[in-house]
Amino acid sequence: MSQLTRMDTAALSRALIGFDRIFNTMERSWGNSVNNNYPPFNLEKRGDTYTITIAVAGFNKDEIDVSLDQDQLIISGEKKIVETTDEVEYLHRGLAHRSFERTFGLSEHMEVKSAEIKNGLLTVIIERIIPEALLPRKIQIKEV
Repeated sequence: MSQLTRMDTAALSRALIGFDRIFNTMERSWGNSVNNNYPPFNLEKRGDTYTITIAVAGFNKDEIDVSLDQDQLIISGEKKIVETTDEVEYLHRGLAHRSFERTFGLSEHMEVKSAEIKNGLLTVIIERIIPEALLPRKIQIKEV
C-alpha cells in the first residue's frame, strides 16, 4: 500500500527563494494563498527581472485583471457567465471556471513592466529598478 505525502509548498518556496530579500515581502503575502492553490503559478528570477506566470486556461483577456495598489500586485479573474444550452451535456468538467484573486507584495524599487496572456498562461514581468541616488558610487579623492 502506498502512502500519500503532502508537500509543504510554503516551505519549498522559502527554501528556493528565502535568501533573496526582494521576495521577503512577497513570501509574507503568500500566507493567505498557500492553502488555495488555484490558479497555480511560477515565480522566476533572471538578474533584476522577475516573472510571475499564472495558469489561466479557460479565461479570456477581458476576464482577467492585473492591478497595482501601493506595494500590492493583485491578479484576479472572473469568468463571465455563459448560458448553457440543452444541447451540451458535460461528461467531465476539468477546466475550472471559478473566480480567483492572488496578491503579491512587492518590495521597494519593484516596477511592474508588462502583462500578457498567451496559450492559457498569464505572464507578469516585474523589474527591480534602483534609483541612481541609491546605487554605489566612487568618491574622488582630492590632493591638497
